[in-house]
Amino acid sequence: MTIAPSILNANNIDLKNDIENAVQAGISRFHIDIMDGHFVPNLSFGPQLIKDFKREFPMTDAEIHLMSDAPDKLVPAFVSAGADLVELHYEAMDKPKLYYWFDYLASNGVDAALAISPDTPVEVVEPYLPLLKQVLVMTVKPGFGGQSFLPESVNRIKSVREIVGSDFDIEVDGGINDQTIKLAENAGANIFVVGSYLYENGDVGSQVHKLEKIIK
Repeated sequence: MTIAPSILNANNIDLKNDIENAVQAGISRFHIDIMDGHFVPNLSFGPQLIKDFKREFPMTDAEIHLMSDAPDKLVPAFVSAGADLVELHYEAMDKPKLYYWFDYLASNGVDAALAISPDTPVEVVEPYLPLLKQVLVMTVKPGFGGQSFLPESVNRIKSVREIVGSDFDIEVDGGINDQTIKLAENAGANIFVVGSYLYENGDVGSQVHKLEKIIK
């Protein structure tokens, strides 16, 4: 079981400190939302942040959740910046482009994942599984932090687990807190993106440890 803090909800003015607090609590992977203002209406971070992140925290994984339909420019930029894993949205491009970029990531030694939004049939993940490190099941609509976990996500996670089998990573993203993390775990998820719950409820380390006790 892995907790991957989303820095979207961290304090941008004091981001390094927020990351350090999570690292000191045992976190080894961070989920970094990249929003382009087109595929989703919000804007977030760029490649320079990833370069800075990997320079300051070289032993910590940078997981790039690419909410963009412009992979031609952005995927190479984030790979060059030091991304450890890149998650592409099924809805953001056609099948040939998905295959092309998954192959590109593999050729550059970067792990790949396929993200699916709440309205996307879960069966779409199956053809891509040999190319993937994990599947990301969105448990809110992509684009903004702080949303509530969609109850129908439980059955979607279960269905993805049936498709991928027992030894494949399923990540969930959206509305994960001390109540919903157990629902997601019981449904079959084993990687949990957590944002608001970690960064808006006091000490980050304490919040991490609370969640770890629930899922272990």
